[in-house]
Amino acid sequence: MESLGLDRPILDAVRALGIDEFTEPQVRAIPRILAGANVLLVAPTGIGKTEAAFLPILQHLLREKPAPTSGLYITPLRALNRDMLRRMTFFAERLGVRVAVRHGDTTPQERAAMTRHPPDVLITTPETFQILFTGRRLREHLRSVRWVVIDEIHELASDERGAQLAVGLERLRDLTGREFQRIGLSATVGTPDEVGAFLAGVGRPVEVIRVRMPKGMRIRVEMPEPGKEDAEIADRLRVQAGQATALRRCYEQIKEHQSTLFFVNTRDTAEFLSSRLAAWYQDPRIGVHHGSLSKDVRVQMEDEFKAGRLRALVCTSSLELGIDVGGADFVLQYNSPREVSRLVQRIGRSGHGVGEVSDGVILATHEDDVAEACAIARRALAEEIEDLVVRQDNRSVLANQLVAMAVSERFASLDEAYGTVRRSWPFRALKRADFDEVVQQLADLRVLWSRDGRLGRSSNSLPYFFENISMIPDVKTYRVVDISSR
Repeated sequence: MESLGLDRPILDAVRALGIDEFTEPQVRAIPRILAGANVLLVAPTGIGKTEAAFLPILQHLLREKPAPTSGLYITPLRALNRDMLRRMTFFAERLGVRVAVRHGDTTPQERAAMTRHPPDVLITTPETFQILFTGRRLREHLRSVRWVVIDEIHELASDERGAQLAVGLERLRDLTGREFQRIGLSATVGTPDEVGAFLAGVGRPVEVIRVRMPKGMRIRVEMPEPGKEDAEIADRLRVQAGQATALRRCYEQIKEHQSTLFFVNTRDTAEFLSSRLAAWYQDPRIGVHHGSLSKDVRVQMEDEFKAGRLRALVCTSSLELGIDVGGADFVLQYNSPREVSRLVQRIGRSGHGVGEVSDGVILATHEDDVAEACAIARRALAEEIEDLVVRQDNRSVLANQLVAMAVSERFASLDEAYGTVRRSWPFRALKRADFDEVVQQLADLRVLWSRDGRLGRSSNSLPYFFENISMIPDVKTYRVVDISSR
């Protein structure tokens, strides 16, 4: 095994994991990350991008023994946080490094312990990262940050969460008083240079390492034909004839494979299909996974699928990213996934390893869906991923971050706040007049105060901050009462 500049204790830990050779993304990225470069690593799923980022940080931790919380690992999902903790713990326990997760599922007791005894590497979400600025002791821990990794960065770069994170990184730069190394990981991105600029911010160099691995991918599109038993299925389950045909074909596909990730586009569809499949086929080995389920249920489904106790898991984008659920050998996509990048990500969850072939079927339910699915599948096989566009000057994000500054920085200079925001890529062209207009609007609403060229917190600032910390759009639900069954 080539060392790539890594010390023997780390190489021994890698071998203990059963790895004899580094993958191409690791060979190309590890030396550059060890050298301190800002790096965006774009490579297919399942070939060790996490280790490419984490092993160089481990080396610095062992050699230099910096203050706690010198490493920050940010992912879009709490489930991905938990998976990263499990993967990093293997190395951390062998090398005497402390790694911990802090996010919405973390208990008050765990948070208190983490505040008293901070880890060397903290794994978190973009929202919890914002909250870290508000506590006095937490802010002190953040001053030690030297490395920031953003995993699945393509999931964040084009929306409000990403813009919020980009400004947050510039606020972190102000807090640390020095530049820190930035590492981005992505499996699918159509415009890597744009995402690299988003990662680095204005005026900082970034190296984009793009690896096209020779990983095979089979994608088929089919629209099932009606069968003899479909009428009975429709009658017994009270579904439409087309839905009965789709349910039957879904189960046929599941039976033909050992472990299937069954992707759908909405949570309602996940619940509908999983419940109807369970009701008709009486198969307890079909589970469901989506973001509205409790943490305990999600973890249970992940563990049971990984252990082979489930033959299929009906899921939404909650399992689209790099969460390790074991060796799925097949992916079933119900209806068109709408985006090429999403299809590549989902199909790539099967054959999740170096040299393995990813295999999947898009099950279309009508002619228009077939046409769209075919076009998306062709582009996926040709690696023609959609361009990712970073949104500019989002005022809701600007307002969010101004209030965050008022809460955590207390008496921030307006000039300095403007400069901080402008260093982030999504706000690089923000005009001072637009900035001042948002400040004045927030002051008029008494969400913060502004005078003598400074920002300050009002009595409304903290409640507003926590009520609006999430930039994820709300999904409204309504209670439904069926009077016929009462």
